[in-house]
Amino acid sequence: MALNPNLYPNGMPVAFVNEMFVLIRDGVEFEVDKIAGASGGTVKAKGKIYLSNIRMVFVADKPTGNFIAFDMPLLYVHGEKFNQPIFHCNNISGLVEPVVPEGQPAALYSTHSFKILFKEGGCGTFVPLFFNLIKSVRQYNQQFTAAASAPPDPLRAAETPVDEMMRCAYVDPNDPTRIFLQQPTSDAQLRRRTYHPQSEQS
Repeated sequence: MALNPNLYPNGMPVAFVNEMFVLIRDGVEFEVDKIAGASGGTVKAKGKIYLSNIRMVFVADKPTGNFIAFDMPLLYVHGEKFNQPIFHCNNISGLVEPVVPEGQPAALYSTHSFKILFKEGGCGTFVPLFFNLIKSVRQYNQQFTAAASAPPDPLRAAETPVDEMMRCAYVDPNDPTRIFLQQPTSDAQLRRRTYHPQSEQS
């Protein structure tokens, strides 16, 4: 996780090198805990979710205190679950590990729990794409984790093949999710190479 990742003025996240955006979903409510400066440490905000081959990024419609956006590398997400409560809206809950800044002790950063609530329309497009993508990213990463004891590099997920999955995606007419058939045009010079701020510009 990384709080307030770089965004363009239109709210689109600044892409990493080799990052491919898969979809955007408007009209979600997002909850996350352990946010410094938030009342009780928990933030609840309405906005949109961007899903790419590297991460999920929630971008709030209106800033809540110092909270504007929240970046969750797919390789750091775990315990994800699709919930269909009887009296409340469908949601995805889970845990995400923090992206620890270079030179900082990992013990100072703890796991966040999050929830994505689908308050406007269905989720029949978003949910299968999210679970298929996270499964593919994990399978691809397994070949590296056997030998390494350090946390995985979140940007390794960019090498996961996602083209075929996007072409075969089921589109639920009740789900307002929009799939990126073409990548948004952006200045390639601005693409980020790392999660760490010291060298995030190429």
